Amino acid sequence: MIVKIEESWKHRLKDEFEKPYFKSLTDFVRNEYSTRTVYPPAKLIFNAFDKCPFHKVKVVIVGQDPYHEPGQAHGLCFSVNDGVRIPPSLVNIYKEIHNDLGTPIPASGNLERWSRQGVLLLNATLTVRAHQAGSHQHKGWEEFTDSAIYHLANERENLVFILWGAYAQRKGGNIDANRHLVLRSTHPSPLSAHRGFFGNKHFSKTNAYLQANGIEPIDW
Repeated sequence: MIVKIEESWKHRLKDEFEKPYFKSLTDFVRNEYSTRTVYPPAKLIFNAFDKCPFHKVKVVIVGQDPYHEPGQAHGLCFSVNDGVRIPPSLVNIYKEIHNDLGTPIPASGNLERWSRQGVLLLNATLTVRAHQAGSHQHKGWEEFTDSAIYHLANERENLVFILWGAYAQRKGGNIDANRHLVLRSTHPSPLSAHRGFFGNKHFSKTNAYLQANGIEPIDW
């Protein structure tokens, strides 16, 4: 099957494209886009991979679902397009960066600048039906994104995996913490941020680890 995705990722994930689950997933997703309103726009389904090639990844942030309201999702977890109101979880992420590093809070929720520096903003599920959170879960995306994490964890060294919330922590449960830095806390959602997200200092810890391994830190 021909999948339009960045070449270094296509090389790693090509075996997934031939598996029965991916054929079923593709049929489901095509039907959804042709009959319903689905986010992100089809051309941006693999945006996280396209913006951050395999060999350039330094940090992986694991999300769950794309945003499901108009104009928000553009294929990067926690990120929204320029001009879109910053969602509550990202507001809290920005607060933690400010408190951790002392940097000003950005006016835009577009995190492409992180992607360009080597932050893979990976949702577990890459599509969603409008207004219906979780509507494309358990269709095959989770297996596909598990494979992406597996390749990174086993072929690369000294990456930082940032796992916020129980879902992300389960998804990253097999990452070798002797080979990579694995950071865990509660989710930045307003429902849980005060139970351990605020004060986790994941952004300074990430940069300290990268610098200790001779890797350029992230300008958060």
